[in-house]
Amino acid sequence: MTKPAAPATPDQTNYAAVHADIVALLEAARRAAARSVNALMTTSYWEIGRRIVEFEQGGKDRAEYGQALLKRLSADLSGRFGRGFSERNLEQMRLFYLAWPPEHISQTASAKLAASRISQTASGKLALSTISQSLTRKSFDLSALAQAFPLPWSAYVRLLSIKNPQTRAFYETEALRCGWSVRQLDRQINSQFYERIALSRNKAAMLQKGEVAEPGDTITPEQAIKDPFVLEFLNLKDEYSESDLEAALIQYLADFLLELGDDFAFVGRQRRLRLDDTWFRVDLLFFHRRLKCLLIIDLKIGKFSHADAGQMHLYLNYAREHWMKSGENPPVGLILCTSKGSNEAHYALEGLANKVLAAEYRTVLPDEKLLAEEMEKTRRELEAQRSGRGGTTEGKA
Repeated sequence: MTKPAAPATPDQTNYAAVHADIVALLEAARRAAARSVNALMTTSYWEIGRRIVEFEQGGKDRAEYGQALLKRLSADLSGRFGRGFSERNLEQMRLFYLAWPPEHISQTASAKLAASRISQTASGKLALSTISQSLTRKSFDLSALAQAFPLPWSAYVRLLSIKNPQTRAFYETEALRCGWSVRQLDRQINSQFYERIALSRNKAAMLQKGEVAEPGDTITPEQAIKDPFVLEFLNLKDEYSESDLEAALIQYLADFLLELGDDFAFVGRQRRLRLDDTWFRVDLLFFHRRLKCLLIIDLKIGKFSHADAGQMHLYLNYAREHWMKSGENPPVGLILCTSKGSNEAHYALEGLANKVLAAEYRTVLPDEKLLAEEMEKTRRELEAQRSGRGGTTEGKA
């Protein structure tokens, strides 16, 4: 009996070329998708800023009139479109329009097309004409106007923090010229690249050096889509963690606390807060009914450090000002460390004005040793499960 012919296998060299080509195609498509979302979002925010400014111009007392508008818009837009339309965000859209007025956008678009040598072509002239028409009327052709905003919204937010127009224009130009990511732009601003250029005798060499990206500057398409601004704009839930292990531990901790009794009321997971232009995430947020206070839990896959305590106190100060409601007690922070050689729970109770309340917190909240033991046990079980799945997979191969 003749054996069936073995399935044909593709030539390794040809397959490697096809595979590399498809990978490059998909990566380019993802980058283009991220740029497209960012450009449309930025254009929308610019248009919102334009409408806010034009509405303000009709008010008698512009300051009070404008603030009342932002407050009402924030409530109405948040109710319909979800997060992303706080008064602060709307104010940034307003400032964005004022810092990049129509005439500036028109000049930028012309310069960009001129640099690409297509300004004299039919498509180039059509693009400039479409942008000009969009700038002179309340157009909803956002895709056409989006060509005038080549940087992501996060970059414009960072540029808005620069008060000097000349300095801001420099960083915008260099970001466009060098293709800086938002991280690279932030790094250059923090290192006072503009001021160093001004003092340097060899400005050309400095500019050339600024084109080189560092390892931490790169942003993947996935990271660009998961940017908090993009998630808010698309009204997507933001509940991802950086690792499966961390996500599983957070879920287990939430379930464990709820099983301790009805004192714990779940409020949120991966709750985001924003300070200036930086985003932070609170792993778990509970409300303790008997203590009448919020419980902020931060999980660390690593050893406890002083930086963890500082970050927790930042969370507590923010929660006290923005999340705490009238009649509630000050929030409490719990830092839980789960790593080999360091499985500890630390309550952030220092600094509370009411020492009696602090003592009550320690009495009513879960025992720190019990929490540490439970999390260590769970961590071992999760790692064993992952190892088992890996062994099973290898056995089947």
